[in-house]
Amino acid sequence: MMEEKIVFETDEGEVLFYVIEETRVNGTNYLLVTDSEEEEADAYILKDTSAPEDREAAYEMVEDEEILSALQKIFAELLSDTDIEL
Repeated sequence: MMEEKIVFETDEGEVLFYVIEETRVNGTNYLLVTDSEEEEADAYILKDTSAPEDREAAYEMVEDEEILSALQKIFAELLSDTDIEL
């Protein structure tokens, strides 16, 4: 599991996320993150929307149910040897 933290800027302010895992699908990077280090924390999948020449990454929440379902399967496989349940 990764220990990296990222700050996600929203209209309401900044939110700190803990990166659990990352993957690349069809040339796009995705992060599996949580908003807490607690055992029963919510998890989210973020899509990297930045251009290759951008100095900082830009992420948005994945909300499309079909894409979410496919990515959940990928992350579940990547995390199959951990205690994390999706």
